[in-house]
Amino acid sequence: MSKGSFLSGRLGLAGARIPHADRHGLLWLSRGKLYVENGTLLFLAAGSDEIDPGLYQIPYQMVSMILAGPGTTITHDVLRILARHGTLLAAVGEGGVKLYTAPPMGQGRSDVARAHARLWADEKERNRIARKMYAWRFGEVFPNRDISVLRGMEGGRLREAYRLIAQRYGVEWKGRRYDRENPEAADIPNQAINHAATFVEAAADIAVAAVGALPPLGFIHEDSSNAFTLDIADLWRVEVTLPLAFSVAARVLKNRELSLEREIRYEAARMFRKKKVIPSMIDQIKELIHVGDDSRDA
Repeated sequence: MSKGSFLSGRLGLAGARIPHADRHGLLWLSRGKLYVENGTLLFLAAGSDEIDPGLYQIPYQMVSMILAGPGTTITHDVLRILARHGTLLAAVGEGGVKLYTAPPMGQGRSDVARAHARLWADEKERNRIARKMYAWRFGEVFPNRDISVLRGMEGGRLREAYRLIAQRYGVEWKGRRYDRENPEAADIPNQAINHAATFVEAAADIAVAAVGALPPLGFIHEDSSNAFTLDIADLWRVEVTLPLAFSVAARVLKNRELSLEREIRYEAARMFRKKKVIPSMIDQIKELIHVGDDSRDA
């Protein structure tokens, strides 16, 4: 890339359109210095697989959110100029497997948050959206029943998914076991699921923050402060979380010298990029909340 290029980003993020009328996409930066000079936002890249070494002008007024990956340093002036123009900034892990900061809502707009709150506050709408998410996950329309009944149906289908995916990867499966007080006490497959779920939730955190939805207002999950994030992460449990967990568990069971967490983290970054997980999550959120790229404040 040459100086002044628009960085295309990573994980397919540049292709994800989000409901900001004057923004198009997210920008991934890693291994370099982000700073301001003469009112221009610049990134001095040390070089990586995605970005050639060099100095780049960053079109911060044309992007919704800058994702600062590993090896990125940021000056105070960067925070000032991005805050002034409503551009979000988040520090994330390699491949989007961690979200280390909670960015502001940005833009001074409330349309997405208000749409989310209206749907959540309406019991019929809340149940309808929950059923829609279950339909996406399991390929069938759940009956119009109380959420507790739907959760029971979900549990049965998930147990079968665990069994089938474990079988696919040749992993012995004795059932889901999770001790919050001592997660490392679980067997390798259960530990793998714990790690994989954490990384997929981080991707969902990024998607929810980018759209400007309300993390506490979940349609299936209720008690957590990031209930909606958990809702979105669960949309990918069968497609991403479990295959990620069991494939790496099989590898580690064959070679106990491997670090389970490290192997899953690296594999998650590759899988997120290949499947365009974060942009797809953004599209799912927009469809659920009924907002689009051309949304305006009422």
